[in-house]
Amino acid sequence: MRILVVEDDPMVAAGIKEALSCTGYTADHVKSAELAERVLRSENFDLAIIDLGLPQTDGHELIRRMRRAGHDLPVLILTARDSLEDCVSGLDTGADDFMTKPFRLPELIARVRALIRRHHSVTSSRFSYGELEMDNASHTARLKGKELELPGREWSLLETLLMSSPSVVSKDKLVQSLGGWDSDLTPNAVEVYVSRLRAKLSPAGIQIRTVRGIGYRLDEPVTA
Repeated sequence: MRILVVEDDPMVAAGIKEALSCTGYTADHVKSAELAERVLRSENFDLAIIDLGLPQTDGHELIRRMRRAGHDLPVLILTARDSLEDCVSGLDTGADDFMTKPFRLPELIARVRALIRRHHSVTSSRFSYGELEMDNASHTARLKGKELELPGREWSLLETLLMSSPSVVSKDKLVQSLGGWDSDLTPNAVEVYVSRLRAKLSPAGIQIRTVRGIGYRLDEPVTA
């Protein structure tokens, strides 16, 4: 899952990016609404964290423009303005949730997980797919009752496919979701991660189907 952080304070942005990365998310940072609009026109994100007090164009106006442009990704706003009016205004503008500064990073991560689940109509941090069980909150997975070891990008790949199932996820989206700007991830590397994940899931009859020229999807688990 890939998250766009729109924050003009470099220290705050660095802290958020590190916390997201440690939790398995890919995070990219821009410091203005103008830069955010530019990257949103050409790249895919699963959620945006937006500070209201941005220079020039503020967070409220950025969210309005995003919604008018058809961007439906969840938005979590950050604000140093703690009045009820500011918080209500942010939600009315098109945000999905808000947090006031200073905030605690574990709570931020929990809200990010909840917003992504809601966007994909997933009601719990724990979900199952055949004999696969995943818990996003504890970052653990089990296959046929045994612990399944998934390094960071394999976890993110499986999470993205599960959240999107039964839809196809394009290879370009996976490159962006798993890599971000700080990575030199290539489409060929994504194929390697898919191959590794297939090998781990096959004992439970879970298949990652290649949709030629488009991308990948999870097929329904094969049962005996």
